[in-house]
Amino acid sequence: MTTAELLLHPVRLRIVQALLGDRTATTAQLRALLEDVSTATLYRQIATLVDAGVLEVVSERRVRGTVERTYRLVTERAHVTGDQAEEMSADDHRRAFLAFTAQLLADFDAYLDDPGRRRMVEDVVGYRQIALDLTDEEALALVTEMAQLFARYAELGPGPGRRRRLISRIIVPARDPGDVPPEE
Repeated sequence: MTTAELLLHPVRLRIVQALLGDRTATTAQLRALLEDVSTATLYRQIATLVDAGVLEVVSERRVRGTVERTYRLVTERAHVTGDQAEEMSADDHRRAFLAFTAQLLADFDAYLDDPGRRRMVEDVVGYRQIALDLTDEEALALVTEMAQLFARYAELGPGPGRRRRLISRIIVPARDPGDVPPEE
């Protein structure tokens, strides 16, 4: 199974996203987060991620005669490399993007469906698209700077007054009106 196939399964993707940011969780905690997923499916998908080295067990403890494991995401194993992305077909990328945007929509729906917690301005919720005219080198520099900035804030980790925020990035070259020949 390729890394893309492993990570883009809808339930596995949700497990990975739940553990982003160096978070840990037990199966019971994951089950509470993914309450629409059957227990058997959740255990099976966790096992698949552990076997692939994407999740690791960071602790175990006995609870009522069974072993409760706490899992952590192995971040370096939880992404598709540039070389792997190059090998993916156009349809593979369409499926990957669909899985990504479906999860993005599910996260936004969950936020909107919780009116007691929804405060758009105070929560700094937003979505927008901008267009930048950049050379390939400038685009790479921008992405590098963004990664460094995100890494700096990710190092802060959970703490008092901090709230987990999802930031999603999509970058694609746009067609310019000048690239389309005028109709005659």
